[in-house]
Amino acid sequence: MASVRNNSLLAITNYNQRNIEPPKRANGKPLYTSEYFGQNVFTLKEMERTLPKSIFQKFIQQQKGRVSLDRATADAIAHAARVWAMDKGATHFTHWFQPQTDSTAEKHDAFLSLKTSITNGHETITAIDTFSGSQLLQAEPDASSFPNGGMRTTFEARGYTVWDTTSPMFIQEGPHSTAVLYIPCVFISYNGEALDEKTALLRSNEAISHAAVRLLHLIGNTDTKRVITTLGVEQEFFLVDRGLCTLRPDLKICGRTLVGSVPPKHQQLEDHYFGKMPSRVLATISETEIELFKLGVPMKTRHNEVAPGQFEMAPIFEESSLAVDHNLLTMEVLHRVAHRHKLKVLYHEKPFKGVNGSGKHCNWSLSTDTGENILDPSVKPETNPRFLLFFIATIYAVYRHGALLRAAIATSSNEHRLGANEAPPGIISVFLGDQLNEVLNAVEEQREIKNFSQHQIQSVKVGGTILDLKIATLPPISRDLTDRNRTSPFAFTGNKFEFRAVGSKQSPSFPVTLLNVAVCAALNEISNELEKIKGEKTFASLEDVLTVVRIFIKKSKAIRFEGDNYSQEWVEEAARRGIPNITSCPEAFKMLLDPVHQKILTETVPIFTIPEVQSRYHILNEKYVKDLLIEGNTLKGLISQYIIPSAFEYRREIAESLVSLNSIGIDISASPEKAVLVKIGDLTNKITQLKGELEKAIAEVSSTQDIVLAAEKAHHEILKVMDDIRTNVDVLEQIVADKYWSLPKYSELLF
Repeated sequence: MASVRNNSLLAITNYNQRNIEPPKRANGKPLYTSEYFGQNVFTLKEMERTLPKSIFQKFIQQQKGRVSLDRATADAIAHAARVWAMDKGATHFTHWFQPQTDSTAEKHDAFLSLKTSITNGHETITAIDTFSGSQLLQAEPDASSFPNGGMRTTFEARGYTVWDTTSPMFIQEGPHSTAVLYIPCVFISYNGEALDEKTALLRSNEAISHAAVRLLHLIGNTDTKRVITTLGVEQEFFLVDRGLCTLRPDLKICGRTLVGSVPPKHQQLEDHYFGKMPSRVLATISETEIELFKLGVPMKTRHNEVAPGQFEMAPIFEESSLAVDHNLLTMEVLHRVAHRHKLKVLYHEKPFKGVNGSGKHCNWSLSTDTGENILDPSVKPETNPRFLLFFIATIYAVYRHGALLRAAIATSSNEHRLGANEAPPGIISVFLGDQLNEVLNAVEEQREIKNFSQHQIQSVKVGGTILDLKIATLPPISRDLTDRNRTSPFAFTGNKFEFRAVGSKQSPSFPVTLLNVAVCAALNEISNELEKIKGEKTFASLEDVLTVVRIFIKKSKAIRFEGDNYSQEWVEEAARRGIPNITSCPEAFKMLLDPVHQKILTETVPIFTIPEVQSRYHILNEKYVKDLLIEGNTLKGLISQYIIPSAFEYRREIAESLVSLNSIGIDISASPEKAVLVKIGDLTNKITQLKGELEKAIAEVSSTQDIVLAAEKAHHEILKVMDDIRTNVDVLEQIVADKYWSLPKYSELLF
């Protein structure tokens, strides 16, 4: 195996880079990105071009929730979509949905059908291409074969995927010039329960829109008929050589290394962040971007992240449900394109111990139906009633339901990242920055806003202050209203909140859904208070608004923290403030069933039914247990088939060397070889002993019928012994000669 590892390393040096050709005009010149952006999307513009005007208008009304699609309208849309797709090479269509697996699902059906006719007693079979309205609107995947938390059993298999008309159909190009028409869908059970991630997200978007419009109307913004949640998802990931990855069973099966010592140089020089991308990586990301642009995904930035081998891609903001679709598409396309470049993309939150892990920073805001960002503070936020109300509503939502948000980001993989020195801790708090903190303090205390220090000459305003660099050739630098606190799990960053604690492997749906629910409840509570205070007046005055804002500033003050979230001082301070510090997944999952949180999810903002909440609780615990059992069993195999054999082979060579030395009369009683033999023996004995403890823990968890109890046992027993094994194996890796170590090392995977 060690020789296979060496061959894989040699293959990297001989890699022939794949040539990337952007789309071109007939004259051979490259197209501008804007010219091919969305070319594989059945956009509203394309629908308007291909549909009768009356059909198109009915569809627009349906998108606004005013009418249902009748059969004739659905048939017309299906026909237009099929012709458009087949003209682009599509042979199949699929209902594309988001089961509770943090990924997507699809089943391809051909447009081809057979038509039978009988003429003069003779049967004739003709091949035709068809796609009906009923096929567009609905399909039937097996609902018992996806995570369902007990709501579906094996014999209760029927489930439905239903077209989500708010997300456009698109084409994914396949191999050999074929393509598939993708129809974004929700996924529900036979009885209508949500079995997916998207249904709840769409429900939460509707709820928050109603709550936001109600509050806007109370302060006189009666022109707004709808409010949308916007989302920009920063996706972090690692790229490693695929040949080396195939030699690591832990990376292949678990997505992370279960053993492996950090090389002498990793990220301590801080030279990788924003550095020049390796050419192979840049080619991969460039080709990914070309495909994503065709799919209408507005990718904006790409760069090296902090850890070696780690990178990030981020899009322009979009409506949240579409942003989620596009994030999942980004992950799928990057995975596919990386394969072409003989690379493997790793989305696990902590694939390599000792270097930074990956997150999925969800930049969240609210926008009116005319495109105004409600969380834009404007020049004087202290006199902007709309901003103040929605700003404090979000802060109060995190204060009231921070534990619920903690549950939304709890996964076995993210558990390795949260609380480490590159990610927010399990304590959910809000960062605002000095200036907006001062705005809230001044409003609460009913006083003028203080001027800041000498280098902050102006009063608080959204343009920030001017920084004079004392360099004549450089222009004045406008400072933002807030600093950035990368240690905060939930930070205001100018005109949006950044939910930084979401895991890189997660679908953003569930975290954003629970955030929407929490903010929706806060908006309704604030509206109730504002209605009382304004009395008989048509609209609330600025003073009425400030009175209400003061109430909620005082209620939520404990959640605001401007310091270092990594520090032990904050852990102690958070405890004094009564902010929960949830350190494990099983503890976080319980927040879903907490009476306060369950009530908000099922009654206050009825996004879920009680069975749906209980189902999710069961699914989360079950997945956690399965993840740890898979990791434990994988580690057992690594020890037996890779680690111990490598150590024994090296030990045999040393032993043979000692015999040779002894045979020629050299005293071996104090030889360095003997010391190495003893050390290897001690370590292999310890690893073997710990492997037995791991097997015992796995057996105990596997035999525990109560899934909640099994999750707690897995956390306390399997994780602990796995960490102990890793500590000893990593020491052994440093002792065994490199030519005997069969697993690719960090220095090879990361560089």
